[in-house]
Amino acid sequence: MKNKKSKQKIYAFIDSQNLNLGVKSQGWKFDWRKFRQYLRNKYNVSKAYLFIGHVAGNEFLYAFLQECGFILIFKPTLEYRRNGRIQVKGNVDAELVLHSMIEYTNYSKAIIVSGDGDFHCLIEYLEEKNKLLKILAPTKHYSGLLRKFNDNNYIVRIDLLRESLEQKKTGIRGRSKP
Repeated sequence: MKNKKSKQKIYAFIDSQNLNLGVKSQGWKFDWRKFRQYLRNKYNVSKAYLFIGHVAGNEFLYAFLQECGFILIFKPTLEYRRNGRIQVKGNVDAELVLHSMIEYTNYSKAIIVSGDGDFHCLIEYLEEKNKLLKILAPTKHYSGLLRKFNDNNYIVRIDLLRESLEQKKTGIRGRSKP
């Protein structure tokens, strides 16, 4: 007989930019394959939506992320000049909120991967409807608007999972250890 937890459909909604920049700010390189496996093993995540800005030339990265098991939702990006350097902007917040609502009836619980306070209203709504499982914040510097959710043990800090989620070099063409 299967338990109740195995019957639940768990979806993850991931702000790739917030996650990537948060990890980089800590000085380590994130292993996306390990992260997808972590979501599958720890939380039984059946679908992991990764919201990412689309930049021409990154097709290899996108194919790799899909191979890892992520469902990519692309946001068009804008290029602009700042201090003589080209910057790329692709804020995915609206897409993440929209897709979490489009999929709302398809999942039992949701995991939001971001420390961005812009998701406060979404997270509050999911908690109110008993659909919030966890908030995975990249660092201890997540938004103060999300701090109240720590009272109910919703917040998991990814920086504390560095040992298991860091990309490690094996010396064989720079690949990660399996």
